[in-house]
Amino acid sequence: MSTPVSPQVSFDETLIRKYDQSGPRYTSYPTADRFYNHFTEADYRRALAARREKPEPLSVYVHIPFCNTICYYCACNKIITKDHGRSAKYIRYLAREMDLACSLIEPREKRFLQQLHWGGGTPTFLSDEEMTSLMKHLKNNFSFTDDAEVSIEVDPRKVNDTTVALLGKLGFNRISVGVQDFNEDVQKAINRIQSEAETLAVIRAARANGFVSVNTDLIYGLPKQTLDGFSETLDHVISVSPDRIALYNYAHVPHMAKPQRRIALEDVPQPEEKLQILSLAIQKLSDAGYVYIGMDHFAKPDDELAKAQREGTLHRNFQGYTTRADCDLLAFGISGIGKVGPTYVQSVKTLDEYYGALDAQTLPVLRGYILDRDDIVRRAVIQQLMCQFELVFTSIEKQWDIVFDDYFAIEKAQLPPLAEDGLITIAPDRIRVTDRGRLLVRTVAMLFDRHLREASSQGKYSKVI
Repeated sequence: MSTPVSPQVSFDETLIRKYDQSGPRYTSYPTADRFYNHFTEADYRRALAARREKPEPLSVYVHIPFCNTICYYCACNKIITKDHGRSAKYIRYLAREMDLACSLIEPREKRFLQQLHWGGGTPTFLSDEEMTSLMKHLKNNFSFTDDAEVSIEVDPRKVNDTTVALLGKLGFNRISVGVQDFNEDVQKAINRIQSEAETLAVIRAARANGFVSVNTDLIYGLPKQTLDGFSETLDHVISVSPDRIALYNYAHVPHMAKPQRRIALEDVPQPEEKLQILSLAIQKLSDAGYVYIGMDHFAKPDDELAKAQREGTLHRNFQGYTTRADCDLLAFGISGIGKVGPTYVQSVKTLDEYYGALDAQTLPVLRGYILDRDDIVRRAVIQQLMCQFELVFTSIEKQWDIVFDDYFAIEKAQLPPLAEDGLITIAPDRIRVTDRGRLLVRTVAMLFDRHLREASSQGKYSKVI
């Protein structure tokens, strides 16, 4: 039985410099770059139909790609427009996709929805009527559980008290507020002018309208960002006491994210200063009482994520850390990624492809992946590391009827150097990621990634730090 580890993280600059390589974020295993294009719509239909035999709890992700303006740092799949006619059409096709997918699975009374998330883009680009229509269609298709987590990402520049009140009435109980950085020079450099006042107004409105969890997103390493400037941003964010804080690393990859070409490389903090900013953020958040969940996430000790980590029930999926481990994930909208049983599937990435598929009464499948037994075993291993910062050999042996030392002989032979450097400790029955190694947990997980080892390709991933 796993013993929950203490939720601490320690910043070790020497260790970070040595191991700051490119690597997957492990929102899935295998990772999305391993999906193959010969995965067909028929494969997805079979996965959906298999749910009829054993319906599992459900999670749903809805991708809303539209944004009014472009943020130069953003690498998401988005469409910049002010034409709300485009979103009205998109909502109609989301309803079509939902109806088609749901016709293949268990009846509505057995479709128990435990999680719903609207992401983007900017979900609140939608008009009040469009949001109401979309939520109505979701509730017509799924049986929401009483404790369902219903979350939405919002751009504080595009909502007001009335909008937040509507979201509460529609059933949303969790909200993620994009901040990035309050510094004016940084905001100009990323084309996202957003006052502290309008941001805090949204947070206050969320709490006044019954939202049980408020998350704020921050990014370190943005152009024009300084240690002093980001310190002020952290102070302002901490003062409003969000339940969760996501602290993302800005990866400058203009060859992959075209909007980043508008950012001058000389404006991006040098690695030394970027590490100082990260170190400062970790210290301030820890001093303020936030628990390090993993990767980029911090939460208050009484938050559900922190509780799940302590209890050993934390899980990781395509939306990041979650408390609901056993959910299949249905994704609706362009570029969405879902999981049904041992099957991963990603939708097409453009509106024309999306509309064309649904006009032909076919699901908008781009690619996917069907996991074999080895994939599932390794997924369990990587989940333990990413969520609990330890790997208990006996739990894997009992679950999968293997001898850990034999099955993972190659991996175990690679562990001692990590132990010598202080990333992990090795015991006869487990390995545990140290406080110094937690920021580099992806490095430990990568040892168990057979696809990564066989492909010998890491260049397409972001840096670990």
